[in-house]
Amino acid sequence: MTYTTLLEETLEAWAYTRRGVIDELRNLPASGLDRRPWPKGRTATELALHLVDMGLMMAGELSRPDGDFTRKPFPRLIRAYAKGISRRPSRAALLKMLQTTHARAERQIRRAGELHMLQYITRFDGRPGTRLAWMQHAIAHEEYHRGQLALYARLAGRTPALTKRILGG
Repeated sequence: MTYTTLLEETLEAWAYTRRGVIDELRNLPASGLDRRPWPKGRTATELALHLVDMGLMMAGELSRPDGDFTRKPFPRLIRAYAKGISRRPSRAALLKMLQTTHARAERQIRRAGELHMLQYITRFDGRPGTRLAWMQHAIAHEEYHRGQLALYARLAGRTPALTKRILGG
């Protein structure tokens, strides 16, 4: 595929990452979604809900004309965008939620447009940065948690989904 804009390329990268998260969750045994791998670790369900929350918050703030990641304390900012998100979804509902919230967030960012995404926003550290650069940060954050899910697969005795794809399985 040939990309005509930086925004299209970035949205494609996020879609690839989100599909990977969904693949890793599908790869886990159903019984493993709510297993805590260590006492203070998040369950796979909690990680997925965190990614839903972060994706909605990211799209919401990045698409706002007055977007600012310091306009509310972080927990309040997340809650503002996570209204109506079930905290105890079934496996099927969780996978669907990851897809539907991503599609909604992508539409929001597309409506804001590339020129808007090249404008500055106040980052969590209070410094200015372009919205597009912060979106790349958010994609990296999602990949980080995708890696955790791959580790959860290993702990459950399974080969991570991405490794299967690389090996052709």
